[in-house]
Amino acid sequence: MDQDIGSRLKAIRQRLKLSQRQLARQSGVANATISQVEAGKLNPTVSMLKKILDGVPLSMGEFFADDLQAHDRMFYRADELVEIAEGGVSYRQVGSNLASKAIQLLHECYQSGAGTGKHALTHEGEECGIILKGRLEVTVGDKTTVLKPGDAYYFKSNQPHQFRNTGNEPCELISACTPPSF
Repeated sequence: MDQDIGSRLKAIRQRLKLSQRQLARQSGVANATISQVEAGKLNPTVSMLKKILDGVPLSMGEFFADDLQAHDRMFYRADELVEIAEGGVSYRQVGSNLASKAIQLLHECYQSGAGTGKHALTHEGEECGIILKGRLEVTVGDKTTVLKPGDAYYFKSNQPHQFRNTGNEPCELISACTPPSF
């Protein structure tokens, strides 16, 4: 999927008639980084990809959706959830294009040691989640705690935040964000 991310990013950038340098300026991400992502030589972290896409602007859900058409669907089978991350982190989103939606619901899975990256995430709105299995270290601002099954979090997402699995097994959780941020 690494090549998929690079080719998708390049196609979107070209469709918008942006050079790599223009996207770099708009997103605050180095031109060389964008070049490496587009070439499939660099697999961006969730936070890095979000930062690049903020320069377009395009949500991660829209970026990974097979079609960019909004649907008024009410029911989704497990295999119809849209994967909007890759590698050690999996975000399976209910619905594809959330541009006209008020909430984003995700089934998340972090492999042991995986996290959202070295850059903290920030966006407007609120988010919450409940741990189903495993352990998840959650940092919001200057506060950090490790949550285990049954534990939950809820915070305003304009505060810098990061997630990382500190356990030896995958961590699964269900999370919600309003408005949709990915």
